[in-house]
Formats: sequence, C-alpha cells, structure tokens
Amino acid sequence: MRLVTVSTEHGPRACVEWQGEYVDIHAADPGLPSRMRDVLALGTEGLERVRAATASGSVRYEAAGAKLLAPVPDPVKIVCLGLNYRDHAEESGMAIPTEPILFSKYATSVIGPGATIELPKVSTEVDYEAELVYVIGKRGRDIPRESAMEYIVGYTIGHDVSARDWQLNKPGKQWMAGKTFDTFAPIGPAIVTLDELPDPHSLGIRLRLNGETMQDSSTNQLIFKADETIAYLSQIFTLEPGDLIFTGTPPGVGMARKPPVWLKAGDFVEVEIDGLGVLSNPVAARL
Repeated sequence: MRLVTVSTEHGPRACVEWQGEYVDIHAADPGLPSRMRDVLALGTEGLERVRAATASGSVRYEAAGAKLLAPVPDPVKIVCLGLNYRDHAEESGMAIPTEPILFSKYATSVIGPGATIELPKVSTEVDYEAELVYVIGKRGRDIPRESAMEYIVGYTIGHDVSARDWQLNKPGKQWMAGKTFDTFAPIGPAIVTLDELPDPHSLGIRLRLNGETMQDSSTNQLIFKADETIAYLSQIFTLEPGDLIFTGTPPGVGMARKPPVWLKAGDFVEVEIDGLGVLSNPVAARL
C-alpha cells in the first residue's frame, strides 16, 4: 500500500492511494483512526483492515487536486544517521564509521511535498541531502537484530536540508542546530509498505537541483543496514509508531563541490528513490 496524509476541510486525514484517488481511511471504516500515527500503531491487523476498507471507501480525493502533507505530519521522534553511505564518506575524506553517527530533527522541521523550504536569515550555507527514511510501525526497545525488520512498516523519501555553517563552523560543531531549522525535513509523498517494497538495500537514489542531477547513487552503499540500525537505536530509546529514521545521504552534496553549491531562493529540488516516487520542494528566503 501507499499511505498518505491529505489536507482536508476536516483537517489532516490518513488516506490510501487507490486507482488515482486517495481513499479516506477513517471514512471507509469509522473504527479506524484519522491520524496516520494512530493508524500505524494498530500494527499488522490494522493495516489489513485498511486494505479491506480501501476498495469500498466512499470518501475519496482526486489525486490531481489533493494537497498532500508529510505522510507523518507529527512524528514523536526524527532520528538521523550521518555518514552512512560508503561513497559519501569517501567523498568527505572521512573514515568509514564503526558505529552509527546520530543526530536529531524536531517535528517543527517537517514539511510535505510541494511545501517551501525556507532559507534562514542566519545561514548562508544551506545544503541539500537526499535520504531514504524508515517509518516505524511497532513499539519496541532492545530489539534483536534478527527481528528488527518487523518494526518497520514502510519507507518514504526524506530531504535532510542542512545549514552547514551552523553544523560545522559553530563552537564544538552543532549538528542538531544545523539540521533542524523549520522546514528542514521535507518528507513524502507516501509511505510505501513492506509488501510493495520488501528490500530497502538496492534502490536507486537521486537528487535534482533545478533539473540537474546532483546526487545519483544506490542504497546498496548504506554502511549500517536497516536491521542493524533498528537494533542499535532501540538500545538507546524506545521506538514508537510513526517515528522517522533518516538513513544518510550519498555523494554529490553541495559542500563537497568546488566551488560549493548552496541552496538559494528560487531553486527547485527533487528527490527520487526507486519505488517510492519523487519528493519536490521549492526554495525561498524566509520572510
């Protein structure tokens, strides 16, 4: 299934993409919730109910005219991995990490497809990063690696927008600050469930800036795979339905280019991952 959140007159509604339309999950089965995090928390049985209700759902939104929000507009946690692509670590001249490098973003940084990435007034070096995102569908702590994939409900596309001057040039470096300005976590357009995309480790991943391909790699370059990542994170904190895990970016980022390429007002960024679609966002100066 492809799960989305649509902006409606009744507020954000969890929906299923179906034959060119978005079927309202709660309207199709009033026993199901309207918020995506709550839908995911129902687990496998809940998703089967969603699947069963989809074809008969009477409240539908035309895909062409619908406004999509981030598929999980209100995540409790956004956890990110740095330097998790072998080819990107090599590009950056840094050693291959022996353990995941972690940082976080806040929910206020989340925007959906078509929403505007705002360039902060206090940064002049804003970079782009295409990322695969794991969406957690089951609560867990101290998860064994051999069962870790059971805790992922699906995948979506993420864009880890990064203010490099804050991330790298502040005293002590400030990864979290540089990564979590408002609008710095576009995600979407949909959560693609595991039944449609069982293997996240062989997907082409690309980023285009104003139509020019800047990043072009494959998730086979991931250093820490999905099962290892989930097991590692769950040692530290409890994973919950709707949590988002950004998995790192491939080479071609703006700061590694000579001269560097920074995002500017008027730019248009597209992140594409095989099987997941395209996440597109314009860029503008924050007013």
